[in-house]
Amino acid sequence: MYAVIVTGGKQYKVSEGDTLFVEKLDAAEGESVTFDEVLVTGDGENVNVGAPKIEGATVEAKVVKNGKAKKIYVFKMKRKKNERKKNGHRQPYSKVEIVKINA
Repeated sequence: MYAVIVTGGKQYKVSEGDTLFVEKLDAAEGESVTFDEVLVTGDGENVNVGAPKIEGATVEAKVVKNGKAKKIYVFKMKRKKNERKKNGHRQPYSKVEIVKINA
């Protein structure tokens, strides 16, 4: 069984037992989280598509870890003006494990 969920403005196709990195959630490590924005569910033969989401369908997950991604560097420069700016950014994330799909 699989489902398409929305979290952090992005869509993810998940099934039970999957581990994925999503935008940072307001939950501590070890807590459970419920995603209630389910767009599609399916089991190989039957596909249930919501308009825009399926009422009553949820996906339960457990937060495994909260952390930050690798640093990326943003470098801006204006030529001939001796103007340079270097910034770094580390995006926070939550690593979640899908426990159950309730469709």
